[in-house]
Parts: sequence; C-alpha cells; structure tokens
Amino acid sequence: MTYRLENLTVRHLAAKADALPALAGLDLGIAAGEQLALIGPSGAGKTTLLATLACAHRPAAGGFEVFGQDPWALSQGARHRLRSRLFLAPQTPPLPPRQRVVTSVLAARLPYMSLWQAFASLVKPRDPDAAHAALSRFGLGDKLYARVDRLSGGERQRCGLARLLLSDAEVFLVDEPISALDPTLAQHTLATLQREAASRSALLVCSLHQVEMARAHFPRLVGLRAGRIVFDLPREQVSDAMIAALYENEHVAQPPEHPHESPDRIAVGACF
Repeated sequence: MTYRLENLTVRHLAAKADALPALAGLDLGIAAGEQLALIGPSGAGKTTLLATLACAHRPAAGGFEVFGQDPWALSQGARHRLRSRLFLAPQTPPLPPRQRVVTSVLAARLPYMSLWQAFASLVKPRDPDAAHAALSRFGLGDKLYARVDRLSGGERQRCGLARLLLSDAEVFLVDEPISALDPTLAQHTLATLQREAASRSALLVCSLHQVEMARAHFPRLVGLRAGRIVFDLPREQVSDAMIAALYENEHVAQPPEHPHESPDRIAVGACF
C-alpha cells in the first residue's frame, strides 16, 4: 500500500483556532499503480489532500503513512528523499516568468543533481533533447526556448506537466491539469498522464472539476465535500444521484476556470 490514511485531520496553519479543519476524519488507502480522481465542489479539500499526500501539509491528527512510513517521524533528510519519490503538479505551476521553458522543465531533475550541477544547468541546460521530447508529448515542442511569461495559461499548465515526465517519481499528484484546456486537448492531456503512469506502474491521483471526464477516464472516484470523503467507489458504482448530492447547492463548472484566458486549441495528432 502506497498510502494509508486513518481518521486523518488537516488544518491550515493560517486558519483561525475555531475554524473547521480543511480535512477531517479521512480514511483512505491507495495502492501502487492505481489511478483515481478526486472530485467535489470548490473548497471541498481536494487541493489540500493532494498537498498532504505530497508531504507538504503536516496532519494535525490521525495516521498517515507513505510507502509504509510516517514521513513526519523521519529526519529532514530522510523526508526530503521520500518527497523525491512524489511529484506534485499544482494547477498553476510555479514557473519563473523570465526563465526559458527548457530550464523550467529540466528543473524536474534538480532533486537528483548536485548543487554544482544545478547551477551549471541554469547556464547551459543539461539534456535539452529530453525536455523537447517531454514537451512534444503535450504539443509544446516548439516552445522549448520560449520564455515562460510568453506562454498562455494552458501552455504553462502543460509545461508543468512536462516536468512530471522527466521526474523519477513513483507517485503523480496532479491538481486540475485541464482547467485551462479545450475538450480535445484535455482528453489528450489526461491520456498522456495515464499512459505515463501505467508505463512505470506509478500511482496517479488527479483532482478534477470536470466530472464527466473523471467518470470517463478513471476507474476509481473519491468524492470530497467539506473536507470529508462522501464516497470512494469504482466509477461503475457512482450514480448520477450521488454526483448530484455531492454538488448539491453548488455550481459544477465545466468551462475553463480561467475566464480571462482563451483555452488552448491544438490538433491531437500534433501532440505525439
């Protein structure tokens, strides 16, 4: 079992003392090689759960194990080594705006470089061919030497995902990877992530607002609402009524979440 969560509670550091926890009473087990989608309304705790799985949030209570270990009982060095086996792809990747795309993508290899190699790579990128290959799988091969601040929102998202392909991670934790993409490109992006995970038997946990995409692509769905798990089921057992209850009194947004940015459009065949 890659993850084991037992009655887990997570609180944000900046939250008021009387505020409800971001996550409460979570029981969840996830095995190596699984592919599951987290769904639920905005503020349900999906992003917090991904950050917790990435060992970025320390639980306030409950049991939490990764690869059979409690990461917060390890030394700082051991926890850093454990984190190198996990890859968290935020919805808005933290890419330096004045940096070249090739450098941003190759940053995925920084955890495996010495300090000297990391500095040298800033001056002359190591293995740009690998960065080009990763970008090409997301239709961005022509952006290799572009500046990050010249990319659209969707291109920045996919640049962040190209980093994932160059990591040695055994766990992919991906937050809203298609929120700025049109339906055709969204389909291709999810398929690329799933093929990569399957090819290396990596675990893939992906949060999605697009419920129908989650139901179409992922064999296991975990529904979150108000920081609690409402259901954790194979997709065949998730009914329309359960989805409606999960989003009751909420607007399920299907269009991109960046209304001021036009969705990227690209022919799927160009991504291979």
